[in-house]
Amino acid sequence: MPSSPLRVAVVCMSNVNRSMEAHRVLRKNGFHVRSFGAGSHVRLPGGPRKPPVLYDFSTPYEKMHGDLSSKDQKHYQRNGVLRILRRNERIKPGPERFQECPDPFDVIFTCGQRAYNRVVADLCARDQETWQPVPVVNVDIDDTLEAASLGASIICELCQGLQQAGDTQSRLAELLQAAEEKTGRSFLHTVCFY
Repeated sequence: MPSSPLRVAVVCMSNVNRSMEAHRVLRKNGFHVRSFGAGSHVRLPGGPRKPPVLYDFSTPYEKMHGDLSSKDQKHYQRNGVLRILRRNERIKPGPERFQECPDPFDVIFTCGQRAYNRVVADLCARDQETWQPVPVVNVDIDDTLEAASLGASIICELCQGLQQAGDTQSRLAELLQAAEEKTGRSFLHTVCFY
């Protein structure tokens, strides 16, 4: 077993629901975790018959909560967005964008194909300084509260298996195959370099 906790990144498009639920679950289970969005803006559902609400990644969750509460508190309470933002505030101050993070990770999980494509493209475009390999694994998670909870559990199980293995590279394929058999899902994955 490695002497230090696995360094994990979890990435969805906006760093609000899926990646933050995984962040919460992984942190609770002792992992060194950071969560990110890969989109150009944080995108939250608009009010009834209104376009999505966009925020810069520099906007704190608390400010988003206040803004949405003043726009249509009943709607955003009903759809769960205000509760999600409060949960997020307890984890970290605001969303972060993956493309702006220079830190290395032992494994990166994405929560959807679009996030996976952006993370892989970003890593391939970076100057490889150490040539440290990093697996990027996509766990396709619908952007709902229930799916985010299930996806976080799957990511946590995979992290626990990798932590116990002590060698992320050699055990990953085996762990993904076991997870595919257990969940009936397939996991797109590749290895990039720092």
